[in-house]
Amino acid sequence: MNPEIERRRTFAIISHPDAGKTTLTEKFLLFGGQIQVAGAVKSNKIKKTATSDWMEIEKQRGISVTTSVMEFDYNEYKVNILDTPGHQDFAEDTFRTLTAVDSAIIVVDGAKGVEAQTRKLMTVCRMRKTPVIVFINKMDREGKDPFDLLDELEEELQIKVRPLSWPINQGARFKGVYNIYEQNLNLFTPDKQRVTEKVQVELGSSELDERVGEEDAQKLRDDLEIIEGVYPEFDRQAYLNAEVAPVFFGSALNNFGVKELLDCFVEIAPSPRPTKAEERDVQPEEPKFTGFIFKITANIDPNHRSCIAFCKVCSGKFVRNNPYLHVRQGKTVRFSSPTQFMAQRKSTIDEAWPGDIVGLPDNGIFKIGDTLTEGEQLHFRGLPSFSPEMFKYIENADPMKTKQLEKGIAQLMDEGVAQLFVNQFNGRKIIGTVGQLQFEVIQYRLENEYGAKCRWEPVSLYKACWIESDDAAQLEQFKKRKYQYMARDIEGRDVFLADSGYVLQMAQQDFEHIKFHFTSEF
Repeated sequence: MNPEIERRRTFAIISHPDAGKTTLTEKFLLFGGQIQVAGAVKSNKIKKTATSDWMEIEKQRGISVTTSVMEFDYNEYKVNILDTPGHQDFAEDTFRTLTAVDSAIIVVDGAKGVEAQTRKLMTVCRMRKTPVIVFINKMDREGKDPFDLLDELEEELQIKVRPLSWPINQGARFKGVYNIYEQNLNLFTPDKQRVTEKVQVELGSSELDERVGEEDAQKLRDDLEIIEGVYPEFDRQAYLNAEVAPVFFGSALNNFGVKELLDCFVEIAPSPRPTKAEERDVQPEEPKFTGFIFKITANIDPNHRSCIAFCKVCSGKFVRNNPYLHVRQGKTVRFSSPTQFMAQRKSTIDEAWPGDIVGLPDNGIFKIGDTLTEGEQLHFRGLPSFSPEMFKYIENADPMKTKQLEKGIAQLMDEGVAQLFVNQFNGRKIIGTVGQLQFEVIQYRLENEYGAKCRWEPVSLYKACWIESDDAAQLEQFKKRKYQYMARDIEGRDVFLADSGYVLQMAQQDFEHIKFHFTSEF
């Protein structure tokens, strides 16, 4: 095996909003030596925001709106983190990101347990057989009993768990964590910048009693005995097969239990795995370069109207200025300034290996899901757009800025932020999203990044479905009958905008030869 591929670890951090993903990402970067001081996310006095939240709107709201990519070296390993938005209105961005990683870390709030969004994301991991590690956060606050949390994880996420660290009390009485994986004790001192001391302590010794008090020491011994009795030995292969999830406890804000998680993670997590293409499975150690675009971001640098396409390297070695085939367009392309990221700070690179995420400057040639190869015709699959659930007409609020508005809408739609449908009956533009917050983000970004104002007008629609049929006559008849509700998407495909569930059901009954699709991939 190539040592460069072996030392790569590419993973996403996922969770429900406010469980502490971004804070955990910050602490990882602290250990990787990428940032010297963690931005206290909550404190407005310092006016420092999280490194991974760099868009203006993220700083104002204190939430992550788009996935950010960061890489750093740790011990012998090269770690690529993708910090994803937890808010359900941005779920699509997160689903897509999960197609580009080899494993995931799920953050769970110790007081709230498993929440709705976590369940949904876990379904995607299960579908793709992605190995997961669970980090139970906020142990320095009062929360649920650790054993109850483990049962809840097994039941809600439908996966076996195995604790690799164990908390000594919690909330105000939180004394620390016993690291089962390395068999040592970590004592807790609340400190956002400094790392806590590790102590080698025998479980049976009186030193343990002195350090944490007799009562807690005895409870820890009893708990560990139960764990050894109930849960099977940790087996790395079972974790890699996505059959068991190791669990760690700690507090990301106070930098506690994070290093244990990171140390164990780089040791056991998978290096880049084979990627499924339509034609065949692509192995990471193949000599020829292949990669796919899983995300496009407009305006990383507000001074330059540039888009960046994020390319995940699947096999071979990516080299700057080499000619590569853009499969969908059948053109040869070269990249003179490919970049790697630390959220918004980026640096030009000369080469990249499987597992790495490369930023390619995009002047409008890429779409999400595009493949790059050294000449082979390959198509990577599994980057769906879902059928939107909310719709509004978008209208120009400043006729002098028509060009800016059109350019802004086009770039934001390429990012996959939302979907644009043009009504064939009256030519009006309809934007469809999966959540209300998306409309605010689009309006905000159009105004602040493109200088264009838009306003929203209500339209009552139930669902958008892509339609196709082998029976041309029936398709034509359907389009005539539903003329007012027909639209086209940006690819120019026919979309039926059903205004109620009943109408959709009747249409499916009346037109048997027409297929109705609810994702754009069919």
